[in-house]
Amino acid sequence: MAARAGASRLMGRLRHGPPAALPRGGPLPPSTPDTLSGMSFARLAGTLRSLPASARRTVLDVAAGRAPVTAVLLGTFTLRLATGVTGAMLTFYFGRFQHHGGQPVQSWHVGVMVALFFASELIGSPIFGILSDRIGHRRVMLVGPAFGAIAVIITGLTVSLPVIAFTRLLEGGSTAASVPSILGFIAFATASDELARGRAVARFEAATLAGILCGFVVAGPLFDLIGPPAFFLNALLYLLSFAIYRYGVRRDAEPAPAASAHDPREGLHRYARILRSREVWFLAPTWIAINATLGLFTTQTLFQLVKQRDPMFADQQLMGGFDPTFISLGLGVGGLLFFAGLLYWGGRFKNLRRTTIIFRGIAGGFAVLVAGSIINHAGGSPVPFILAMVALAAGGLFVLAGATPAAIGLLADVTEAFPDDRGAIMGLYSVFLGLGQITGALVGGESAQRAGLDGIFIASFVLLGIALVPLSHLRGYEHQVGRVAVPRPPRAV
Repeated sequence: MAARAGASRLMGRLRHGPPAALPRGGPLPPSTPDTLSGMSFARLAGTLRSLPASARRTVLDVAAGRAPVTAVLLGTFTLRLATGVTGAMLTFYFGRFQHHGGQPVQSWHVGVMVALFFASELIGSPIFGILSDRIGHRRVMLVGPAFGAIAVIITGLTVSLPVIAFTRLLEGGSTAASVPSILGFIAFATASDELARGRAVARFEAATLAGILCGFVVAGPLFDLIGPPAFFLNALLYLLSFAIYRYGVRRDAEPAPAASAHDPREGLHRYARILRSREVWFLAPTWIAINATLGLFTTQTLFQLVKQRDPMFADQQLMGGFDPTFISLGLGVGGLLFFAGLLYWGGRFKNLRRTTIIFRGIAGGFAVLVAGSIINHAGGSPVPFILAMVALAAGGLFVLAGATPAAIGLLADVTEAFPDDRGAIMGLYSVFLGLGQITGALVGGESAQRAGLDGIFIASFVLLGIALVPLSHLRGYEHQVGRVAVPRPPRAV
């Protein structure tokens, strides 16, 4: 236990800036001072030698950038793949619910189901975030796939809306357990390298998006082929994700949680203090509004596209009647564009301020809405004009993608002031996501009920406008959110 505590203290130093190069074996440079921790390399070497082999390997792996982030991201992809399959198949299930013995499903039903999922995520994320700081991120990662597998098995066995509502709460709990622990681990593993952090959070978003969109692509043909029993097959994806976290992330991949030595009530007090920080409150409205818009773009819009055409909205070309397989293919193309945008903008963290990337992303969102609104009423328009609008939407989507890794990057920067509470802080990602998605689901359901896709586009314009309001204030404080550059010691020649 003392050795693990020593590893934890040493990792605390390395979190704030490890030496420029720490080899896996051989002597360390003997006397160059570590300007960030105040520890000479000779003393650092002695401390490392005093640790057990597993703890020493953890320290050196993280210092050299070799923490098992890849396994965590692969687990994220498979988990989100399962989530995407569930969400899309559930929408298709609702579109044919009467055929399978259920009651008629309205737009507001879909909105409530989405809201329940994100309410569970919103409430559970702070709890699981604090828990991951106390017992370790890896342990909490394992809870998410277990909850998800149980939820989809129940879904495949019922046509009761109340029971399905319960499974949405379980699915939300799955995400609530996974996201704070995964992002807390990534924040810890990239604490010393801004470029690595940019790439890691972009890849997290890319893995999340790729998983969800691949799930959407797979869900249409799968549900067309075998119907509700496809939910049982999806449970295997959750089990695969569990296996990746269980066997791909070593038990000693992170030091003993420093928060485990604190009184649990102290963790809650620290979390409340974090929530009161002005940086969080400047980021919150923008991130919530962007997530609400993305929520409108996905579930509610998807439901409007696949449900039966409504004579009330006969003037809207995109309202209803589309085949699930066709929708899945379209989502796949859009997902590739968004995925490319995530990778591109995630690699610009050293050259562009986070708020600049977010602003450009919001502008891209406006371009998508303009193009979508025009296409929705473009019946009889020349094909070149339609293609031009599609190109505008595609370009806007590529730019919009940058807003998500930039916002996560800002949140990860906040963790540098609270290194023992990374899981709790990164749990705010799910809180903001949940608030945004709940807002988008409920506003979108009402807007679609009244005005179809036009209502969704109008609501999205308003939400993106709200996202712009606090951005200038956030930009003014951005330089204070853990972005102070400290020179590294010179490399040994």
